[in-house]
Amino acid sequence: MKGLPLRYVVDAGVGVSLVITGQFSNQAQALFAHLTTNPPAQLYVPDLFYIECTNVLWKQLRWAGYPTLQARGDLKNISALALRNVSTAELMVGAFEIAAAHNISAYDACYVALSQQVRAPLITADAKLVRTLAQTHYKVEWLGALNIPPLPDAQK
Repeated sequence: MKGLPLRYVVDAGVGVSLVITGQFSNQAQALFAHLTTNPPAQLYVPDLFYIECTNVLWKQLRWAGYPTLQARGDLKNISALALRNVSTAELMVGAFEIAAAHNISAYDACYVALSQQVRAPLITADAKLVRTLAQTHYKVEWLGALNIPPLPDAQK
């Protein structure tokens, strides 16, 4: 019998950690590798995930000299991920309420609202967001502390 798949909401910081080598790259790679397992991971994103990843890569290009061709390839790789995409139109009212109640951006609150909607923890690379929501009922986990199970031997 196969185990239950991983089930999370992931934010753009996690997505970008997959393609830009940094502190959480190994964790992001391990998490996204579960998209290829049987059954595959269920990773949810609001549709703003893609433009947020694009913006981070644009900033890397503009301010850190990140190669344009590399950024284009990274965007292609991000867009090819088997993520479960949810329209922000479905999330905006909940995101507004969460943002107003906890003094966080509507962008961050959109991920939290999606987490509530699909009843899955939000994984983020944003330690400040984790601290801000630590004493709430929201399940927000830091990518740096996430315990990602290894891939089954047959799928490594």
